[in-house]
Amino acid sequence: MTDVTPLPFDLPAVQRKKLTVCFDGGQLSSDGGLLVLREAERRLGIADRLAGAFRDRRDPTRIAHEMCELLKTRVFAICCGHEDGNDLDRLRHDPLLKLAVGRCPETGEALCSQSTMSRLENMLSRIGAARLTAALPDQFCASFAVPPAEITLDIDDTVDEVHGGQQLSFWNAHYDCRCFLPIHVYHVESGKPVVVILREGKTPDGVEVRTVIKHLVRRIRRHWPATRINFRGDSHYGRVEVMDWADSNGIGYIFGFAGNTKLDALVAETADDLRLRHALGTEDKLRWYESFEYRAKSWLKSRRVVARLEVSLQPDTGQDGMRQEVDIRYVVTSMEGTAQHLYETVYCARGQAENLIKLHKAQLASDRTSCHSPVANQVRLVLHTAAYWIMHTLRAAVLKTNPLATAEFGTLRRRLIKIAARIVEHGSRIRVHLPTACPEQAVFVALAKGLMPAGP
Repeated sequence: MTDVTPLPFDLPAVQRKKLTVCFDGGQLSSDGGLLVLREAERRLGIADRLAGAFRDRRDPTRIAHEMCELLKTRVFAICCGHEDGNDLDRLRHDPLLKLAVGRCPETGEALCSQSTMSRLENMLSRIGAARLTAALPDQFCASFAVPPAEITLDIDDTVDEVHGGQQLSFWNAHYDCRCFLPIHVYHVESGKPVVVILREGKTPDGVEVRTVIKHLVRRIRRHWPATRINFRGDSHYGRVEVMDWADSNGIGYIFGFAGNTKLDALVAETADDLRLRHALGTEDKLRWYESFEYRAKSWLKSRRVVARLEVSLQPDTGQDGMRQEVDIRYVVTSMEGTAQHLYETVYCARGQAENLIKLHKAQLASDRTSCHSPVANQVRLVLHTAAYWIMHTLRAAVLKTNPLATAEFGTLRRRLIKIAARIVEHGSRIRVHLPTACPEQAVFVALAKGLMPAGP
């Protein structure tokens, strides 16, 4: 490789001193945080787990990049904000990225290029991609020291707009675009990702949702046979096929439920009483919760439905005054608890799933599903989920008293990863010099020591 160094150039003087800039600083990197990302990945072992799901059919005598190295390169790059495979052509000589992957920063060979990564993303069959995706719930279960007695999982989908001829993309009138609608599943208590599945851009039907939940539950129960599993989702996940299967297999659930005239009739007396109390009182709005047994025509049995009724004054369209309105929302559930607790505390907290999806899609750019093949795009989703795991582990290692312990991934990247570093490789030691003026020195040191495994 021929080294080409741009000539020095001058900028406006500072305090009458000439300012000259040149690219001759030596082995430098703008991603000093790769040092702590490396330790977070070592604690997780997610690269080895994903590599084990690949069936590498390459000739062992001609392999220049091991499977685990390829995965680490791509995932670390995503964590650092380099979400495109094309970025690897510029990053393959980055000394800290080489070090994080396991190669010497100066004497080590360059990392893989974009073309190698593209071949990796397209090498799997549908069965291989399913095996790779199944490694995600395995990683989730392995992240617990002991099996929990009960877990609640948020299930939701998000729009992933496409701009080319990707297979599996559909026109969605609600979002007014061609898109995918991948399903995301997260652990409610910790925010850990459980699985992400690419799917066509239309609302999933009951059979599809049941299939996803069934396979996910079976995978989790391979590790935790005694753990009670609950699912939480909005109304298009509360399908009769899903609830019938859940009831038959001991799975708890709480789903949004679309209202109808029969349900409204069951709470009509309560609604009238609430209107009267609101009219006689001084409160801006009044809420009431009620639960009852209800059986739709398509249901095999009655189920518990929780209704939330809210009366408030709203502007009267076309008039100057206000008018009284009643807003009624329903959820269907198999869980125990009071009506108010189930709706306010359990169901309404479902909004946190939107924040987790935002971290995954917006801050780790998991919507870069531009491959023609849906299998390759599913592989990309898995790699971005691996990056989510590393960033989540990094944040969890921050002391709870530090504001970064609840920061978004973008903030962590700006404060802890985008740090300049100078790397010097000696015969028996590698030294990494970080800026003396780094504002997060104490946090960085605590993270590096806290994530490093115990022992010699």
